[in-house]
Amino acid sequence: MLNQPLPDLQAWVDFFSHAEMPVLRQTARRLEEARQNVDKISGRDIARIVLQDPLMAIRVLADIQPFHGKHLRSDITTIANAIMMLGVEPFFNRLETSLTIENVLKSEAQALLGLLQVVRRVQRASQYAHDWAFERHDANIEEVALAALLHDIAEILLWCFAPRLALEIRDRQQADKTLRSARVQEQVLGIRLFDLQLALCDAWSLPGLLKMLMDDANAHLPRVQNVALAVKLARHSTGGWDDAALPDDFVAIEKLLHVSRETLFNRLDIPPELAAQYLARDPAGEPDGGPKRTPAQ
Repeated sequence: MLNQPLPDLQAWVDFFSHAEMPVLRQTARRLEEARQNVDKISGRDIARIVLQDPLMAIRVLADIQPFHGKHLRSDITTIANAIMMLGVEPFFNRLETSLTIENVLKSEAQALLGLLQVVRRVQRASQYAHDWAFERHDANIEEVALAALLHDIAEILLWCFAPRLALEIRDRQQADKTLRSARVQEQVLGIRLFDLQLALCDAWSLPGLLKMLMDDANAHLPRVQNVALAVKLARHSTGGWDDAALPDDFVAIEKLLHVSRETLFNRLDIPPELAAQYLARDPAGEPDGGPKRTPAQ
């Protein structure tokens, strides 16, 4: 476990690319239950378990890339295809784990809470991305959902392996709301987590498509915009539906999906009183700063 920042980006990449990835305790339990019923379980059943856990998803993708390269010409870009490539029983043999996030951080209660909050956030982002990709008739919905799940994987790794540094970043941002994430990351870590994430994608030989989908610089592409907006919405709504950044998110999502503000609010299950405030102030769906702040729902 790291208590001090490493000297440069390559040192961070080397550390994380060789670290054993823990998984959520719930993931380990559900996979063990699946193993006990291996004759009745399908690859799709396993994929559904993996797709709730960003660290388990990374383990699967990183494991399959060198293996599949000897057999296939195209990249494997979904968890379901990776499991199909491996086979159900070989999946359990190759990816068995007893190391859980909860055990790794058992003496770091605040960091564990922070990590679990990030995991819940990326799970929501993945679900948004999945639903919107379905609505957009995307050619491969799971690719989009997986990219959203993995979009903040470097932040999750930091909470796992350098919890005190992750807490310092969080505390600085809470103390000064004007601090940009990239700036405080450079102050505390000496690197930007985004740069680390792209470098890790290369170190793990992840498919170029997933790397492209996770890179907000490609947001002019509808699929990348789908991922980026899902991540933003999950992040900005973490504390409730009254964050000042949400009106801009709503406008962009409406344009992506070609839906009205009212339709979007219904699909997002925004509390009626907050939805009414937004609609009363801005029925046309233009950003206006949002409703007056009320207690988070």
